[in-house]
Amino acid sequence: MSYLLANDGVDGKAGSAFMVKNGRNIELFGIKKYQTDAEIQTAEFPVVGALVNQTKVKGVKYTGSMTIYYGTNEFLEILMEYKRTGRFPTINFQVTNDDKGSSVGKQVVAIYNVILSKIPIAMLDDSVDYLQEEIPFNFTDFEPLQTFKTPTQLGGR
Repeated sequence: MSYLLANDGVDGKAGSAFMVKNGRNIELFGIKKYQTDAEIQTAEFPVVGALVNQTKVKGVKYTGSMTIYYGTNEFLEILMEYKRTGRFPTINFQVTNDDKGSSVGKQVVAIYNVILSKIPIAMLDDSVDYLQEEIPFNFTDFEPLQTFKTPTQLGGR
């Protein structure tokens, strides 16, 4: 049985994230954590005479969240643009995993039509050394622009 070698584990800090807003590329330089998920929507399908309820996939919902150090004005500007114009700007993210020490290479994923669900306006907290924003969001599509390769060597062989 083969297994992944430790050298090919992807370092969670090795990468970057960008936000594209109104055609501008903005590096999310203070990002601490970023995750996007596909939540599979299902419905039970009970049938008379069957002991097991079946499950049918009826759709998918894309969600995400990020934790970023407080101090960037970009998110507040998004809220202000919506407040002034009634139009939420088009936002896309591009996230890259790039651990140079791993043979799996680089992965780049684009996240399209992001709607920020919660935008902090102002913060104070005497119990922390550094303020952090938690920003949940939804999006409508994604595209892998580059995917990981198979590791060059596996253990157990």
